[in-house]
Amino acid sequence: MSGKDTLITKKRRGPAPTGQGQLIGVRLQPDALAMLDRWIGSRGKDESRPEAIRKLLTLALAAEGVG
Repeated sequence: MSGKDTLITKKRRGPAPTGQGQLIGVRLQPDALAMLDRWIGSRGKDESRPEAIRKLLTLALAAEGVG
C-alpha cells in the first residue's frame, strides 16, 4: 500500500441541485403559455418560464394580501 490513501468521489449526473423547494409540475394550454411568454418578453429581462411563474405567483399573492 502506498503512503497516501486516495478517496475518489463520482460526480452525479445532471444539473446541480438549485434548492430544497417542493417541485410542482404544471401543464399549461397553448394560449396560457403564449401569454406567459409575452409577459416575459414585455419585462425586458432574460427570465426562464419557471422564474416568471414564481414571480407571477408572488405578485398575485401579494396583491391578495397573502404573504
